[in-house]
Amino acid sequence: MPAMAQQTTGMTFMKMHGLGNDFVVVDARAHPVDVTAALARGIAHRHFGVGFDQLALIEQGKGDAHLVFLNADGSSSAACGNATRCIARHLMEETGKTELHLTTDRGELYARDAGNGLTSVNMGAPQLLWHEIPLAEEMDTLELPIEGGPTATGMGNPHCTFFVADAEAIPLAEFGARYEHHPLYPQRTNVQVAQVIGPDHIRMRVWERGVGITLASGSSSCATAVAAARRGLTGRKVQIDLDGGTLWIDWRDDGVWMTGPTMHVFSATLTPEFLASLG
Repeated sequence: MPAMAQQTTGMTFMKMHGLGNDFVVVDARAHPVDVTAALARGIAHRHFGVGFDQLALIEQGKGDAHLVFLNADGSSSAACGNATRCIARHLMEETGKTELHLTTDRGELYARDAGNGLTSVNMGAPQLLWHEIPLAEEMDTLELPIEGGPTATGMGNPHCTFFVADAEAIPLAEFGARYEHHPLYPQRTNVQVAQVIGPDHIRMRVWERGVGITLASGSSSCATAVAAARRGLTGRKVQIDLDGGTLWIDWRDDGVWMTGPTMHVFSATLTPEFLASLG
């Protein structure tokens, strides 16, 4: 839907969350929607707008749908695991399907009903080479040459995972802001602090690129599980406890599978007056 039409008719959306990682989801399959960075920032404002960590568009595409993601600061992201899982559950309920084929700017993803109200999404193979993530220069991604020796991983967006003795003791607001903008990451990065509880159990907190501290992140959980397995700290199938709840990650030969709950909180319409105020 062109910007002028949006300002005339308003914009219908769904508010969803996965473990408190919250989203505004716009179904643009019937009518294309033009969401500029400024519009995204306005909707993201938790006092003057709706509030979200990410905004997602459901578009027509190969398979069941194509998904587009924007962060709260208006920047784009090729991946958002929790939003993908929430949208997959919505599409399953809409179509009656138990398996879906989705595409994102990163590539093809697959989702399935995991039973007991849970949804699984195959987030694809992790990106482990420096130029895939990307990093600013060639190096071993297993342990970066910066304080704390974090691991770099790509899941369609960049990740920097620090393994620490106590995840609660890290001042995440300061820590995350500093490393999001580290010069080794030309596109900025998500920052995770991860405490290994056992061979199949991790406690993790996350700072998301373009957002800040969030209660959960699906792609960050996938990246952390991959990093822990690569470093021999865990197996390839782990439970990850986040501030907002628990995800289950399984790094298989066909990709990294993420399983967790979803919630459709409400549906509403942004008024033409509000949209016009954002320019």
